[in-house]
Amino acid sequence: MKSLTVDVFSDVVCPWCYIGSGRLTKVLSAMGDEVRATVRYHPFMLEPDAPLEGVDIPEMLAKKYGADPRRMFESVEAAARESGLELDLSKQPRMYPTARAHTLMRHAAPKGTQAALAKALFQANFLEAKNIADVGVLAEVAAPHGFSADEVRRLCESEVEASLTRRETEFASRSGIRGVPFFIFNERLAMSGAQPEDVFREAIAEALAMEPVKPVEAEA
Repeated sequence: MKSLTVDVFSDVVCPWCYIGSGRLTKVLSAMGDEVRATVRYHPFMLEPDAPLEGVDIPEMLAKKYGADPRRMFESVEAAARESGLELDLSKQPRMYPTARAHTLMRHAAPKGTQAALAKALFQANFLEAKNIADVGVLAEVAAPHGFSADEVRRLCESEVEASLTRRETEFASRSGIRGVPFFIFNERLAMSGAQPEDVFREAIAEALAMEPVKPVEAEA
C-alpha cells in the first residue's frame, strides 16, 4: 500500500472549497486499500476582517464584480451537482468570519476528526445556513467530533488560539497561496482549484510516482 499526504488549504465559507474537498474525498474513497491517505487541513480566510454578524454575500459580490450574483451562483451550483452535492447558495446569505472554525479544525487534527469536522462545518454553513462564528453553533457542530462545549468555548475565546490561527493563515500567504482550494500532494505536487475528479486522480498518481521528500539531516 502506498502512502499519500494531502495538504488542503481552504476556508469553510468558500463553496469551491466545499466542492474540491468533496471531490478529493470521493477520489480517495474510490482508491480503497491502494493508498493510505492522510489529509491535513490548513486555514485560509477569504474575509479575515468580517464582523461577527457576517457580511451580506449578494451585496458584497455585486459591489465587487458589478454583476448579478445569481449568475455566479448558477455555475458553482452546477459544479456541485456534478459531484453529487446539492448546493443552493441562496440559502446562506451571509459570510461569517472563520477564525474560530479554523481554530477548532487545528485542534481536531490530533483527535483524528479533522476531515469529518471540515465536512460538518461546510454543511452547517452552506446547507443549514448557520452562523459558524457563533460559539454555541460551533459547540453543536463540533460535539460529534471529540469536543466538549467547554473546550469549544475556551478555544474560541482564547486570544492565544486566535493568534496562532492567524499566524497559520499568514504562512499560507507567505508561501504564495493566493486562492483556495489549494492542494499539495506528498509535499511535492501542488494543484489549485476544485478540479474535476479525473484531474485529482492524475495528480495523485503523479505524486505517488515521485521520489519521496528526504528529511534534512542535522549537522554533527
